[in-house]
Amino acid sequence: MAGSQINMLEGSLTKPLIQFAVPVALIGILQQMFNTADIMVLGRYVGTEALAAVGNNAPVIGVMVNLFLGISLGANVLIARRLGGWHLKEASEAIHTTVLMALVTGLFILVVGEILAGPLMGWMGVPDQVRAASEFYLRVYLLGMPGMTLYDFLSAVYRSHGNVRTPLLSLIMASIVNIVGNLLAVFLGFGLAGVVAATAVSNYVSSGLLLRMLRYEHGVLHFYPGAIRIRPQDIREILRVGVPAGIQGMVFNLSNMVIQSAINSEGALAMAASAAGYVLEINSYPFIIAFGQAITTFTSQNFGAGNLKRCRDVLRRGLQLNFLFTCVIIWLVFLLVRPFLSIFGLNEEAMELGVMRIHIIIGFYFLSTVYESLSASMRGFGNSMGPALAMLVSIVGTRLLWLATVYKAVPTYRNIMYCYPLSWLAADILIGALFWRELRKGKMF
Repeated sequence: MAGSQINMLEGSLTKPLIQFAVPVALIGILQQMFNTADIMVLGRYVGTEALAAVGNNAPVIGVMVNLFLGISLGANVLIARRLGGWHLKEASEAIHTTVLMALVTGLFILVVGEILAGPLMGWMGVPDQVRAASEFYLRVYLLGMPGMTLYDFLSAVYRSHGNVRTPLLSLIMASIVNIVGNLLAVFLGFGLAGVVAATAVSNYVSSGLLLRMLRYEHGVLHFYPGAIRIRPQDIREILRVGVPAGIQGMVFNLSNMVIQSAINSEGALAMAASAAGYVLEINSYPFIIAFGQAITTFTSQNFGAGNLKRCRDVLRRGLQLNFLFTCVIIWLVFLLVRPFLSIFGLNEEAMELGVMRIHIIIGFYFLSTVYESLSASMRGFGNSMGPALAMLVSIVGTRLLWLATVYKAVPTYRNIMYCYPLSWLAADILIGALFWRELRKGKMF
């Protein structure tokens, strides 16, 4: 797979950053597509209640996806730094530790999730008419957690080595399995149960393919099951960077769960419109995250190699590309929003609510490029806790305050949506101040 490897340490940065970020964004979209396919198939062929049931779980699933991506980013940073410094034996040890962590993490989330699935429906205020279906969907979806975590961690291993093509190809195959499985489930009469079961199986297809390919890699990437060990130092380092990064990603979805409760109070049409609009959002935002992951990985390798000037250049060029790609995506989404939402079979009133949501949320996505890029650079240097705490305060604090004051005073669907761009602006200010403080202290560059 040498031809798939991106050189992060030498040469121009523009092309390598794009070559890294675009496949990573596609991976994020395809991962979200598992849930998206469920929403589209159920909305079109089963009904509004099934669509609302899955939509209620979208923030919950987003919490788990972002947690895994964050923790796997800790492995990404550790392995990339060792590769950049040519500590190949230590890098190989970290890879084998990563596989063990992936399986343990997935099993832990599976068990905890099954215990909390019922109470979670109550905490989110899921209406009685869709509560049983929502809980059932979540319980079956959780059965695929070990497969999802294994894929995320193995994908991080490949990314740390500059190979983003192999994880993408394995996920494409799994996505095909998921879509075909969804359609077969509906046409064979299995409905919601068959659709979510196909999604759970697809998670094991993606991780199984990636693990098999890793077994046949050569050199530092070669995976040998007998080399799996519990290495406390590696685990501590992965968790030191990964857990705060996971918390930072989860912050959005935890606050979205609170927002979902407010949306639920607006009725079934608002719930269905938000579920459909959310699909566009989660398939646009991965590009912002992908350039952040590119900045983190490139920074980690160059920091390991001792090239601090290139670390500065990575942030500068990465932020520019992130902003440019995001503006193009906003333009494309605005052009296609109505044709896309029509796929879900929404009536005219729900359609207008969906369009409103997209205009307010995706229209301000450019604000997200700033805090994502700055926090990504800090993670590349090993500082993950600071950005996570700043995001927790700015995102959750702003959204909860808005819902408790402005929305409570004027409880409209539009007023719920305004809390998103306001929280991103608050995050830009707080993350920017934190970045400047770290820079002044000489802890970076």
